[in-house]
Amino acid sequence: MDGKKKLPIGIEDFQEIVAGNFYYVDKTGLICNLLQNWGKANLFTRPRRFGKSLNMSMLKSFFGLGGESGLFDGLAISKETELCEAYQGKYPVISISLKGIHAGTYGAAYRMAAQLIQEEARQQQFLLDSPKLTKYDKEAFSKLLQADMEEGVLCYSLKLMTQLLQKHYGRKAILLIDEYDVPLAKAFEHGYYDEMVLLIRNLFEQALKTNDSLKFAVLTGCMRISKESIFTGLNNLKVLSAADVRFDEYFGFTDREVKELLEYYGLSSQYGLVKEWYDGYQFGNVEVYCPWDVINYCDLLRADPDAQPQNFWTNTSSNDAVRQFIQNAGKGPTKREIESLIAGETITKEIHQDLTYKDMYRSIENLWSLLFTTGYLTQRGRPNGGQFHLAIPNKEIRMIFTTQIMDFFKETVQKDGETLHCFCEALKNGDAKGVETYFGSYLRKTISIRDTSARKEMKENFYHGILLGILGFKDEWGVSSNRESGDGYTDLLIETDEGTGIIIEIKYAHDGNLETACEKALAQIRQNQYSGYLRDEGIGKILNYGIACYKKRCKVAVAEAE
Repeated sequence: MDGKKKLPIGIEDFQEIVAGNFYYVDKTGLICNLLQNWGKANLFTRPRRFGKSLNMSMLKSFFGLGGESGLFDGLAISKETELCEAYQGKYPVISISLKGIHAGTYGAAYRMAAQLIQEEARQQQFLLDSPKLTKYDKEAFSKLLQADMEEGVLCYSLKLMTQLLQKHYGRKAILLIDEYDVPLAKAFEHGYYDEMVLLIRNLFEQALKTNDSLKFAVLTGCMRISKESIFTGLNNLKVLSAADVRFDEYFGFTDREVKELLEYYGLSSQYGLVKEWYDGYQFGNVEVYCPWDVINYCDLLRADPDAQPQNFWTNTSSNDAVRQFIQNAGKGPTKREIESLIAGETITKEIHQDLTYKDMYRSIENLWSLLFTTGYLTQRGRPNGGQFHLAIPNKEIRMIFTTQIMDFFKETVQKDGETLHCFCEALKNGDAKGVETYFGSYLRKTISIRDTSARKEMKENFYHGILLGILGFKDEWGVSSNRESGDGYTDLLIETDEGTGIIIEIKYAHDGNLETACEKALAQIRQNQYSGYLRDEGIGKILNYGIACYKKRCKVAVAEAE
């Protein structure tokens, strides 16, 4: 062992991280800012995996009665001595997370919510012995411990707990609700959204509106659900979104924090890769990295210094928002806007941060807002009212877009069997013009991946992937990609069902000269003797194809192997 602190992979409990000698990026300045910028009910909305749950655990550890002594020693908040004396360990805290409420029916989701409240109530069973509570108080509290909790009891539960805790301790309670919108997302997915909206609305209205026993509340979530849907009549709600400059540095890792982390583990040489793959989000005025990605990649690098970056984000989500977006892009301006984004450019769109789940997928305009709030797009510069300058944050998210584009393209190819047949027939028969026509049609229909910062070889990989995606549905053909043959590796090597061999070399014509690029491709096939493998397999007829591409244009040349 190197004696370094452990990396907190998947750990969201503040006390466990600090007491367990894990590496902690100090976000305790959030506490000071929260108290100085007072809000009775505060809602923080950020994409997933940006430290919301850990920050909520940190708040609980700081404000909660009976917290472990010395847990915050040496952290930023410890320098605020007057604030610590006034607030640290002084308040009863109710802390719940709604992230686990995801069920196929409303009944199952309701039972999960009831169990969640029962679990929190069990932590406060001492109230049943409190001399400061009446027998009626205790009877009301006992109902929170019952397995068959009535809906009216559930909706009043959080308010009741704050009232009883204030009676017992003589201090108002703090309420923390993490991932408040997860039950709504699951309800929308499974068709009981209206019922769940009513339940959550009643629960929140009781707890957050005109509750004299509440010191303050903090809620977190991915989406900012419109007030008309959940927070009806709640005039004291302070919404702090990714676009807000307040609290902008407390979710996600800043550049300085990433440099310090890499230096601590002796990984400073990997800074460029980490930045390229996981930086690029803008919250308020601060540029931040995704903490989940940085920590996971650092963990890989500690085991293998040559480990390449991975797409950790994909493993935490179905990426349904991107898939829906690609599928609904159509043939018009939206398609070109996606191509611009993938090319590293910025586009300007009206963003609505307070949609309901019912609205999110109803139009392509609302999907822009969904992609922004969920972190697939980020802002550049300052918004002008509701107009945001949007960009794909980094290489990791760009890869998610390109993967979804290719997957959707393959689905489209599979559905159009006639075009697929015509393309393959032209390819097999040495019909260069036919191949050019059908391949050009495919290119015009799909969303181009034309990253302007990518090397020429990377751009060729896109067209290579398109061809591979088309030919992957020709089950009777043997299709190999980047196979060793002769004195090199062929882009594509094909054995048809009728015994014809096909070699394809793809070139990106960066200067737009498609004919010259075709000639270079055919020359490369001849010079490197790519037909060697097919000859060894006893195939007599071999067709060499040079395919040149530039944006959505292509040129195809064919020659029979000598």
